[in-house]
Amino acid sequence: MRILWIDPIVEDKPYVSALRKALEASRRPETQVEIMSLPAGGAPRHLRYHAYEALVVGEIVRTVYRHASEYDGFIIGCFYDLALREAREVSGKAIVTAPCEASVAIAAQLGNTFSLLVGADKAIPKMRANIRAYGFEHRLMSMRPLNMAVLEFQSQPERTLETMLREGKKAVEEDRAEVIVLGCSAEVGFHRTLQADLGVPVIDSALAPFKYAELLAETAERFGWHPSRRWGSEPPPPHEVDEWSLF
Repeated sequence: MRILWIDPIVEDKPYVSALRKALEASRRPETQVEIMSLPAGGAPRHLRYHAYEALVVGEIVRTVYRHASEYDGFIIGCFYDLALREAREVSGKAIVTAPCEASVAIAAQLGNTFSLLVGADKAIPKMRANIRAYGFEHRLMSMRPLNMAVLEFQSQPERTLETMLREGKKAVEEDRAEVIVLGCSAEVGFHRTLQADLGVPVIDSALAPFKYAELLAETAERFGWHPSRRWGSEPPPPHEVDEWSLF
């Protein structure tokens, strides 16, 4: 089984190092996982702003289209789940997952309610809209901002953990969340310590889409549950793609 993690920013070495360590530790023996970051020069180093998202959507779609036959699954490594629908449309038989959708789906199986620990207030409107679209807004108790930049989570681990513990306790005790979701894939690696202190499941939003991708890739292989290509999931016609040199 081959899984490609698409890191839709220029590589941040502390984050990619922590991510690679977490994925390697959690993968099945038969799973090969690769991480692909964007090349420097014109690509953003974080996706705090939606304008930055727009700059990389095309690159995500092109990557999935070009490598669809090489991988069993793709993961779009941003909790905004940017280009998720678009990438699925061109993934052929390969699975495409993303952090928010996978994390809240798992959280809904582990408790009646959940709260998110997000980087900043800026992220809340889009994340709430996505959770609403996924059908889980009625379970969402709160979205608590950590007021930290994405690139600080791995470069300042002590501050990150202290802040997540403080806001996580508020989410559990004041907001009555039964599950905590880490609302950024760059928050990878902290969930076990948080679980021990908070006493509730804490969903690592890097591990969630990865394990989701493994599961769905396995069911695709064993049961033929590949992505649908009818109606709203209809892909672009190959002759148009070739004739117009789109990808």
